[in-house]
Amino acid sequence: MSNALLEVESPRLPPQPETPESWRRFFTFSTDHKVIGIQYIVTAFVFFLFGGILAMVMRGELITPEADLVDHTVYNGLFTMHGTIMLFMWTFPMLNGLANYLVPLMIGARDMAFPRLNAVAFWMVPVFGVILIASFFVPGGPSQSGWWAYPPVSLQNPTGNLINGQSLWLLAVALSGVSSIMGAVNIVTTIFRMRAPGMGWFKMPAFCWTVLSAQLIQLIGLPALTAGAVMLLLDLTVGTSFFEPSRGGDPVLYQHFFWFYSHPAVYVIILPIFGVFSEVFPVYSRKPLFGYKVVVVSSLLITTFSLIVWVHHMFASGTPGWMRMLFMFTTMAISIPTGIKVFAWVATVWGGKLRLTTAMLFALGGLFSFLFAGITGIMLASTPFDIHVNNTYFVVGHFHYVINGAVVMGFYAAIYHWFPKMTGRMYYEGLGKLHFALTFIGINLIFLPMHPLGLMGMPRRVASYDPEFAFWNVIASLGGFLLGVSTLPFLLNMLSSWSRGEAAGDNPWRAIGLEWLISSPPPHENFEEIPIVISPPYGYGSDEPLVSNNPAGAVNP
Repeated sequence: MSNALLEVESPRLPPQPETPESWRRFFTFSTDHKVIGIQYIVTAFVFFLFGGILAMVMRGELITPEADLVDHTVYNGLFTMHGTIMLFMWTFPMLNGLANYLVPLMIGARDMAFPRLNAVAFWMVPVFGVILIASFFVPGGPSQSGWWAYPPVSLQNPTGNLINGQSLWLLAVALSGVSSIMGAVNIVTTIFRMRAPGMGWFKMPAFCWTVLSAQLIQLIGLPALTAGAVMLLLDLTVGTSFFEPSRGGDPVLYQHFFWFYSHPAVYVIILPIFGVFSEVFPVYSRKPLFGYKVVVVSSLLITTFSLIVWVHHMFASGTPGWMRMLFMFTTMAISIPTGIKVFAWVATVWGGKLRLTTAMLFALGGLFSFLFAGITGIMLASTPFDIHVNNTYFVVGHFHYVINGAVVMGFYAAIYHWFPKMTGRMYYEGLGKLHFALTFIGINLIFLPMHPLGLMGMPRRVASYDPEFAFWNVIASLGGFLLGVSTLPFLLNMLSSWSRGEAAGDNPWRAIGLEWLISSPPPHENFEEIPIVISPPYGYGSDEPLVSNNPAGAVNP
């Protein structure tokens, strides 16, 4: 956690309207990390809405056993585009947005280490996003190969054209990898080289530790996926034979390239959400984060273990028995540092003076979803069980409890918690709590039924199914529609609050961290004078100031 609980007295000024110039900066090639952060967040949410619409179409198809809404091929394309958009256009840009906005503020820096590189990395996002969506409409699209793009299926080119849907899809994935690697270089360099004087490693906020851990995975693992996508693109377009078995290539090699990153990618996504939980729970429990140093070390352990679990996804690919046993052990072992974090959060909340704000509700809901996903994840780590439910809806349910349950609810917790800092306005708690209720109910209605469906043997990626699966599919589809509706109060809340919400002041939550010492929204270059950090990171109830040069003289209440 950050170093001290801060209370900054701010006058309650009447809301001031945004000027046209202040809105236009979000449509420019800005190098301000705060502008780029919000650009990432808003762009990611636009793609999130698009991917969610695709999911609702699929759930509309699955509400009846017959394929009576869309063609089978179209359904397969929707499946591929939904998965790709939600991963490459929603989660990664959203995480980059939070990291861009918060990390320099939290460590006392004026900007990112490489501001122009930061801007280039963002502006690549809408470019490869357009290419990705175009792949759905161009003949020869990735409808049959799925979002894994396994060869030799992904190497089929019925059109005979050099530019087809599959090649565009691979190009978009490769560009996404390049953008994320550029972002990782920037974030890691910023954390290593631009911390404020006095901010040693164990005075750094927990969120920054989790972002650093995630970005180290990006630097190590993401080049493998990017290289695999480029090699597959070359096989498809210029006739190389990396993965084409008829020309001596090895399709299983692509699976190793893909999963060497794509399983750690789950931890790239979830680790910053762990950081959000570690920042939110103490603030709304009025207690310091329990076991700060142990929580920090557990993030690094997760990073280490995440790089030796990828074959877990290949148990059904003819993997040798010794390799199955090895990766079953490593996959189970990664639950240990993860369990340490869960224990620390529960201990933080336990006995605290809870304030059930919208941010706290989403954090608690995300923790509940992650606990359930963790239980089913241990089940899937077991080789016999994993083979039994391979390619069924049990895997889909588990994965979505992580991604939609824990990660999306963690995103919402972060947005609500730092919204006053980003905009200078307060959101409407009533709408926020309605948003939480609809989201939490919708998530459990749609994804919980997928577990019994998987145990019954229903395969994923099918548009029609046996009527014995109909009951659970109807419930899941109703949950999907409710989850789609849940975004409406969120959009209304954010747009209305940003334009006319009550002035927030500098620190409305009486929160901790350097970001709460400055005005809301923060000024250009953040700090008029770089702060000198002097207090330890253990939190609440200390009379020691956070920084020695804080003009407000804010200390713990």
